[in-house]
Amino acid sequence: MDLNIQITDMAGAYIEHSMVIMNFCTMAARQLKNSMCRVFSDNVQYKWLTKAGDEKIVIPDATINCQIRGRRGASFINAPQFVMEVLSDSTEQYDRGEKMELYKDQEINEYWIVNWRKRQVEIYCLDYDGNDNPNYHLWKVVTEENKDELRIVHFPHLHIDFEELFNLGW
Repeated sequence: MDLNIQITDMAGAYIEHSMVIMNFCTMAARQLKNSMCRVFSDNVQYKWLTKAGDEKIVIPDATINCQIRGRRGASFINAPQFVMEVLSDSTEQYDRGEKMELYKDQEINEYWIVNWRKRQVEIYCLDYDGNDNPNYHLWKVVTEENKDELRIVHFPHLHIDFEELFNLGW
């Protein structure tokens, strides 16, 4: 029996990592309150089949899911419309590699990679090649210099404030 389990060392995660997740979820939750969509933090798991037919469980740092009835037990089986990962030293390679590939294969519309140390957000959007294969392309990198351009492309009514996202309270 292949359980396809990947153990990722999360020891030593910085409080700042959690604060960015909490800041994002707080801003999004306020604005999604009267909608069919919900924002979830890093305590929600998604269970999907890979292209190879293996079951894979992931726990993204933050998601926006508009099909919240699509779950079995404690896991969502559908793909969210948005995923955000906040980089850690121990997970950056996984977030940029295998996880990004899995999100692409699940056809998640938008994927943010957030670097709290650099105060930077990479926004990736899903598109399809000529053979209808999903691929991510880098839509924009948002930093202090262009912070007013921070937005969730697929949820244009949501306002995510750059300064509030990176407000670490120190």
